[in-house]
Parts: sequence; C-alpha cells; structure tokens
Amino acid sequence: MSIPVIFEDEYILCVSKPNNMVVHHAHLSRNVSEEISLLQAVENDQGFKTYPIHRLDRKTSGIILLAKEKEYVSKFQELFSSNSIQKTYFGIVRGFSPETKTIDSPVKGRDAKVHKEALTHLKTLANITLEIPVKPYDSSRYSLVEMIPKTGRMHQLRVHTNKISHPLIGDPKYGDKNHNLMFEKNFDCKNLFLHAGKLEFVHPFTNEQLSLIAVFPNDWSTLFKEFNWENPLD
Repeated sequence: MSIPVIFEDEYILCVSKPNNMVVHHAHLSRNVSEEISLLQAVENDQGFKTYPIHRLDRKTSGIILLAKEKEYVSKFQELFSSNSIQKTYFGIVRGFSPETKTIDSPVKGRDAKVHKEALTHLKTLANITLEIPVKPYDSSRYSLVEMIPKTGRMHQLRVHTNKISHPLIGDPKYGDKNHNLMFEKNFDCKNLFLHAGKLEFVHPFTNEQLSLIAVFPNDWSTLFKEFNWENPLD
C-alpha cells in the first residue's frame, strides 16, 4: 500500500495514515508478522527510515508528522507540549450534537489507572435525520463535528464524544453497536469516523507557517454525497 505524502522537506515527512494501521509495532507485538506498520510502509515507499513525532490511534485516519532524523523529533514535539500546534479532527457522531461544546473531562492514561486532564473544543458543522430505524427508534440522527483537542491523551476524542452521549460512528470500544451496524449494512462503512484533517504550526527549523491538510478517506466522501454535506476540507 502506498502512503500519500502531504508535505516533505529536509526535516519532516508528513503523510496521511489510512484507517486500521498501527504507526509502529509495539515491542514484542504478536501482530508484527501479520500486518505492516505505517513506518514500514513509508520506508518501503520512500527508501529511508522515519521517526514518529506524535501518535494516531490504529483506527483513526489522517495527518501525521514523521521526522527524517531522530534528533529532529524533540524540536517538533515541543510544538505539541507547548500547545503551539493546532490539530483539527473531524468526526461523525450519533445524535444531534451541541452547536459548540467545550469538553473538560479527565481521560485515563496509558497505564489505565491514572486519569489525566483533557480538553476538547467541539463544533457541529452539519446534521441529518435518516428514515432508517435503529433500536429503539424509528429513525436515526447524526452530526458532522469538528474537534480541536487542547491535550493529547490516549483515545481522548473517542472518550470525550462518548462522555457527552454522542459517540463516534464506527467506534468498536466507545461507540454504539446498533448504529455501527446500521452504517455497515446501509452504507458499507465499517471504519471509525474519526479523521485527523489538519495541522497548523510554525516550522521550528525554517519558521515557515504551515497549514497541512489530509483529504478524507473514500467512505467519508460517500457519506458527504449521500447526506448532502459539504466537505469541510474543500
């Protein structure tokens, strides 16, 4: 599989990660022989190694920054830790979500014991009512949302949308099974509808102002057409 390149210079390679692909294999991962990681796919495409600057869940699609040398990683990571980079995600959620909402709710850390502060700004861009029954209702309602996380906790956006009772469609862990099945059955959409669409920051080495965009996967395009929703990245 060829990984789309969004931006490249001597310091970084910015690519668009497909759904259902790990960024890199965990140490001693049992799946190493069965699936290719993003880093392996990029190395196969480009012919050189890269080093991840931040994370994306396996199931999330979209924009990710990779450093060309290990020593460049920390400079870019500082942008994330100092909140000097704006990450814009898009999701499709169950129900009619609030017009705007600040979700300030702790999220469990990677060790699953300690809760850490987490903050997300959510804005609803469009919604739709479908005359397709999903238990216990005769119709079903969905919203297209834009989310700007101000912290970078594991599964933050998936947890936060669930917290306000508007879980992401296609989320097997935090989502609504009945609605996920409806999308699979009616639209042939099985993936998580969470996409890292945009990164905006000042390049720490060149001082260039960058606004990088990852186009939506095909299943999003199908639904935009089906629901008559405008593509927010056009």
